[in-house]
Amino acid sequence: MASGSSESYHVIMKGTTLIVCQDYESVASRGIWKHSNPLKFATPLLLLQLSMISLTTVLIDFCLQPLGQSTIVSKIFAGIVFGPSLLGHEVVLSSRLFPPSGAMVMETFATFGLMFFFFQVGVQMDSSMMVKPGRIAMAIGISVMFFTLSLGIALSLLLKTYVPMDDSLASSLPFIAAAQSLTPFPNIACLLTELKILNTDLGRLAISSSMFCDVIGIALTAVGFSMIGNSGILRAFLAVLSTVALVVVAVYFFRPTAVWFQSRTPEGKVIGEKYMSLIFTMVIVAGFASEAIGQHFILGPLIFGLAVPEGPPLGAAIVAKLDSLVSGFLYPTFLTVSGLKTNVFKIHLQSAWIVMFLVLFSSFVKIGAVLLPTYFTDIPVQEAVVLGLMMNIRGICELVVFNLWRHGEILTDQEFTLSVISVIVVTGITTPLIRFLYDPSRHQLPIKRKNIQQAKRDAELRILVCIHNQDNVPSIVNLLEASNATEESPIVVTALLLVELAGRSTPMLIAHQRKPIHETNTSSSRSGRTINAFHHYELYNEGRVTVQTFSAISHFETMHEDIFRMALNQNVTIVIVPFHKIWAIDGSIGSTNRAIQNMNIKVLNKAPCSVGILIDRGILNGSSYIFHDHSAYRVAVIYIGGPDDIESLSYGARMANHENVTLTIFRILLFGSDSARERKLDNDLINQVRRANAGNERFSYQEEVVRDGVGLAACIRRLEDCFDLIIVGRHHQESALLQGLGAWSECPELGVIGDMLASPDFGMATSVLVVQQQRVLGGKVMTRATKPSVRDVIVPGRPSHGGGGATTPSRENATSWAISMDRT
Repeated sequence: MASGSSESYHVIMKGTTLIVCQDYESVASRGIWKHSNPLKFATPLLLLQLSMISLTTVLIDFCLQPLGQSTIVSKIFAGIVFGPSLLGHEVVLSSRLFPPSGAMVMETFATFGLMFFFFQVGVQMDSSMMVKPGRIAMAIGISVMFFTLSLGIALSLLLKTYVPMDDSLASSLPFIAAAQSLTPFPNIACLLTELKILNTDLGRLAISSSMFCDVIGIALTAVGFSMIGNSGILRAFLAVLSTVALVVVAVYFFRPTAVWFQSRTPEGKVIGEKYMSLIFTMVIVAGFASEAIGQHFILGPLIFGLAVPEGPPLGAAIVAKLDSLVSGFLYPTFLTVSGLKTNVFKIHLQSAWIVMFLVLFSSFVKIGAVLLPTYFTDIPVQEAVVLGLMMNIRGICELVVFNLWRHGEILTDQEFTLSVISVIVVTGITTPLIRFLYDPSRHQLPIKRKNIQQAKRDAELRILVCIHNQDNVPSIVNLLEASNATEESPIVVTALLLVELAGRSTPMLIAHQRKPIHETNTSSSRSGRTINAFHHYELYNEGRVTVQTFSAISHFETMHEDIFRMALNQNVTIVIVPFHKIWAIDGSIGSTNRAIQNMNIKVLNKAPCSVGILIDRGILNGSSYIFHDHSAYRVAVIYIGGPDDIESLSYGARMANHENVTLTIFRILLFGSDSARERKLDNDLINQVRRANAGNERFSYQEEVVRDGVGLAACIRRLEDCFDLIIVGRHHQESALLQGLGAWSECPELGVIGDMLASPDFGMATSVLVVQQQRVLGGKVMTRATKPSVRDVIVPGRPSHGGGGATTPSRENATSWAISMDRT
């Protein structure tokens, strides 16, 4: 191109070759006010392209969401919209919005993002699951790869022999068949995360199987790249050797360096920016090294990502840095670029039928290959079919392969377009089918009642406590200690540490092994200190308490699934979950976690047993373990009426026999209400508990008669700092006392009274346990109005302590409480 030309680029057709000549000063525009067309310059053109593609992707995704489609379909569709298949078919639009001069810039931008995307995928992958996937996952992975690959290629050869087709399709058909055997981990992990079933049993099995397949696939791909284009055995051997050297550098240099970076960061602190910059620089170097030795540029970053220690602090910090930019922007750009290259006008109808038949055949073979090994397990046929659909998920990994083959002229424009469309078709079919066929909540429904009220008197009490913050451990242990474990009625505690999934894609449920006393874990880590606290509690109550500790590493959006699974497997009676607000030492709200709140609501809606939400204010009074100092633990039960209050009463009645617990039942009555059947039933329940504690001087009962909600609030406010723990039901029977109070609730999951007690305006250092009796039974929701019979309520045995007088503690000591009436 001549120097000084007014155009930023020229397009010259020389035979069949397209030559684009571009100015070296054509990067940035001078602006339309200086008579400079922004679309003639690389930077504004790229920005406009990305803006148009992003907006179109969001619009298409919004339209396809009601159909249950994955976001990957909308991202590829966005490229097709602007490609030669639709709007790009018009010469004016294609030449101005997506001209040949901008193609290289946009593809470079997309492939650079692809490199960091695969590095992020490597960081999130659990490398131990790749080499130790489990026997079932290994059997499924081998079956899927072998049958899909062998039968798919066999069918392609038969079609080539007996069905007339284009010469280009005939040569590429075996490659398309081979691509159907891929089961890449990134595809499956992304879609299962989107469907919120990643941490289900079936989702974990699909992830394990795909990871095992990836080990084989990555190894074969690396060897294949080393062999292709290298003439002679020596060159091929050197290419393979250089690839092995890259792996060695990642394992023995990059990983120790990353571990050293991690060790230099104090617990709870963020990895330093200088360390992050060094890591990202090494990733870029790894991409260059991959290209230099003849491998694809994503191989080095992927291997380096696998070498990074997964999870926090380093893995989580890397993912946090990359996720928004890479997963939300750069990675979708590559999908869109693949859509831009598709041209439906290049497709012949005969070729389309042949490719679609091959793709559908391979999909059914993959489902059958999953059914074969699962036949010898206890996996139901319907779930095995769903697992087969999961293994059929297509995505970015297939598009990378198809782009490579297109660049290597293995696929022509026709075959490339058909391959991209096959990704859309298969993903578009499998995604709604998985949504329709698989409902993990069906496996989390109890077949019998699981609550404290209907537990047998001498049966063991099984409690699942969920811990998010280690500062809550003393209050949780005190609650467990107050639950009164005895040899006749022991307590089985399952402690579940809730860890947010960060820096990894695979959710995990880790069982911490019980150790002898001389091998007790003295780790300074959060989990180590928490496990030690429960271990000491178990040792103190040896023979009466059994503790099992687990860690659930998952997204908070789906963590309730782990809680349900653990509750069913451990056959627990009640689940205790943390409140989403944490108090600071000065009495103010220190932090608020809305993800925990949403999790609690999901647990309350579908829990297979009773649920308690613990509002921990132990930090305000310097809470210590009551089994160490044998101090009095003051408990109050607020009783208005209804199944949840009965569950609270049952739990409090169990605590009344503990030698360090003083219990007060605080009953609130509405002035002038009828003393009909429900009032009599409540009287019988409470009288039963009172008779059982007739000789217990640490037990007291008080009635408070009020006229309205104002009087109710005044009564509750008088409880400030009189107790260490207040137990209250979430919902109460319909009463004029509660009318209008619910409209002011900040936390509806606590109910009216619980929300009032949890309010920052309620200035007290008392912890609160809001209890909800089991709602779901055998797939049916039990009505709140259901009233149990008197004989159903749990009644503890008579205490062995003598004494009389019903007393209750105040701020300083135990004093008598008289029955009073609100005159307002």
